[in-house]
Amino acid sequence: MTQRIAIVTGGMGGLGTEICKYLARSGAKVVAADLGSRPERIEAFKKEVAEFGDKIRFEPINVADFDACAQLARKIEKEFGSVDILVNAAGITKDGTLRKMANEQWHDVLNINLNGVYNMCKNVVDGMCDRGFGRIVNISSVNGQTGQFGQTNYSAAKAGMHG
Repeated sequence: MTQRIAIVTGGMGGLGTEICKYLARSGAKVVAADLGSRPERIEAFKKEVAEFGDKIRFEPINVADFDACAQLARKIEKEFGSVDILVNAAGITKDGTLRKMANEQWHDVLNINLNGVYNMCKNVVDGMCDRGFGRIVNISSVNGQTGQFGQTNYSAAKAGMHG
């Protein structure tokens, strides 16, 4: 069997990091795609996954940016081969009541939690279909089922795509 190539959005932290480790233990080459704006967070992640050597690597991405997602998919394909597994685990919350929420906060949630899923899926799904193999996993928050006071991402949660 050839080595599977995986992308995990939101791969640097909590559940995303654990998914990266699991996939690496299972033999996949894993790209943890996450915001690269905090160098101390990147260094902490690299230390946490150091035991996996080159089986897990970090790539900066803003999943709300369609073109950046396309560039990442092409870069990974060029360097490692076709993407076989995509785990969309990137997500944000902007807790607050509707009356206190700024328009920008609303759009941030939708751009990351919904558009981010589309942006990544759109850029890998054709290759998966062409090869006759691929796995896409979309991670959703429990808030999608239970909600919470001040939920600002009701539409995303109802769609099951809140991260």
